[in-house]
Amino acid sequence: MRESIQSIKRLSAYVKPYKIGFISAILLTIICMMANALQPFIMGLIITEVGNNIKDIANHVPAAAVNFPYVQKVILYMLGAAAIYQITMLSASFIMTNVVQHTMRDLRSDIDNKINRLPVSYFDKNQQGNILSRVTNDVDAISNAMQQSLIQIVNSVMGIVFAVGMMLYISIPLAIIILLIIPTSIFISKAVVKKSQPYFKGQQKALGELNGFVQESYSGFSVIKLYGKEADTLSNFKEINHKLAGFGFKAAFVSGLMMPLVGLASNLAYVGIAVFGGYSVIQGMLTLGNLQAFTQYIWQINQPISQITQLSGVLQSAAAATGRVFEILDEPEEKPDLVQYPLPEKVRGDVTFEHVGFGYDKKNPLITDLNVEVKSGQTVAIVGPTGAGKTTLINLLMRFYDVDHGAIKIDGIDTKEMSRADVRSQFGMVLQDAWLYNASISDNIRFGKLDATEYEVVDAAKTANVDHFIRTLPDGYDMVLNQEASNISLGQKQLLTIARAIISDPKILILDEATSSVDTRLEALIQKAMKRVMEGRTSFVIAHRLSTIRDADLILVMNQGEIIEQGTHESLLAEGGFYEKLYNSQFSEEAE
Repeated sequence: MRESIQSIKRLSAYVKPYKIGFISAILLTIICMMANALQPFIMGLIITEVGNNIKDIANHVPAAAVNFPYVQKVILYMLGAAAIYQITMLSASFIMTNVVQHTMRDLRSDIDNKINRLPVSYFDKNQQGNILSRVTNDVDAISNAMQQSLIQIVNSVMGIVFAVGMMLYISIPLAIIILLIIPTSIFISKAVVKKSQPYFKGQQKALGELNGFVQESYSGFSVIKLYGKEADTLSNFKEINHKLAGFGFKAAFVSGLMMPLVGLASNLAYVGIAVFGGYSVIQGMLTLGNLQAFTQYIWQINQPISQITQLSGVLQSAAAATGRVFEILDEPEEKPDLVQYPLPEKVRGDVTFEHVGFGYDKKNPLITDLNVEVKSGQTVAIVGPTGAGKTTLINLLMRFYDVDHGAIKIDGIDTKEMSRADVRSQFGMVLQDAWLYNASISDNIRFGKLDATEYEVVDAAKTANVDHFIRTLPDGYDMVLNQEASNISLGQKQLLTIARAIISDPKILILDEATSSVDTRLEALIQKAMKRVMEGRTSFVIAHRLSTIRDADLILVMNQGEIIEQGTHESLLAEGGFYEKLYNSQFSEEAE
């Protein structure tokens, strides 16, 4: 409960910039509920006056008649109060809606900015679908709660306050009976919320797990079909879905107890008012009109309390969602850049690893003391068995992770003394997993250089040997790739990512098994193209097909996070060490 209150307090900070609109909506709501509270009292005046007139007529009082001028005047007051109620209600709702939407816009913007500042390690450790659920479903839960509930809660609270005020004005003894409803309702609500809040938190967490599972299942749908895992996937989905349904049922059932329990307290108070109020009218201590007004005020208190209890589920879901959203906003960000050296006007591309040490788990370092020097324009191949640390080396070079000790230098400048943006701007990267987004082929290539001309896009495609393929498509360069880019082959996707790297004209190229998804003919074309692209550039190539890196200027052989051998292809074969065994094993496997 304390965590939910803290999260709601933090959420209120997003409302603060729009406090003028918020206060205006509150003031209009106060006027609205004042007008609403006056209506039963005004109606009571009419009933009292007409009742007295009828009594005088029945007793044959001279000149007795219904006081129509008074009744008409009071009806005008009542119509005026009703008009004020409707106008202020609509105005308050309009202003509050505007405040809520602007607040949610700022919250989404902060989450988006926060995600861009989070380290890569956060996304390695957390399920993508769960992160998406926090950004979409949880923010929507907060938005819906504020949109639907905020103005209603203000209305309800103000309605109770003014109704109680009018009751105290009419009869203090009867008002005391009604006042017992409020603490009783608060006690019931507090007990129910305490019991149901863990279920709402579990519900939001289970929803995040479900979204994550569905996202992974659809992304790997072909693999699931391939290995016949439909039944296992369905079973896992049912398990998560059952857990979500369980939390949802318990949350809805427990929070649903609030309304009937509060209604019971209100009905008991209503019975007390009917008995004691009727006795007061008979004894002449209370007018009939005031008793009628009093009974209406009972419902003016009961209705807001019922509204709040009905909104309990929405509010608790929003409270749980708010906590999950602020978990992202509280995540540690990438350490700020200690920019001591700006990016040189001309980067040569010399790269040096000096006594580099790193581990994803600090207790189990992967790299302990790595040293290597790469000259500008050299092509460096990094080879080794799975888990040797090849991709880790690239992650450190790109500053996706920072080294634990030692230094990585570009042109003699420690990358930790430059901004990450400056460091990464010097790299062109082609990953093993080709990533394209839902846009035209031209836009996907242009992603490497947003201001590239159409000529530059076509030239990059020609260099990557993908221009001919693009022109055979229905819309050519204007063809829009679908969300998963499944309307082209894996090899074609890889070619497009290579074109994207080419157009960025980087000083340093990183090719992480860039030809893994293409056939032998395309691989030969890409190798030929990449030789042209790598001319004059420092290039790091991670390769499993050792036949593709024979011409590399330097080959680094890694194993268990260490460089165990380095040299050219011929020199390493001549040594007869780990590389020679690794190289020959590939050909023996192919022969077999």
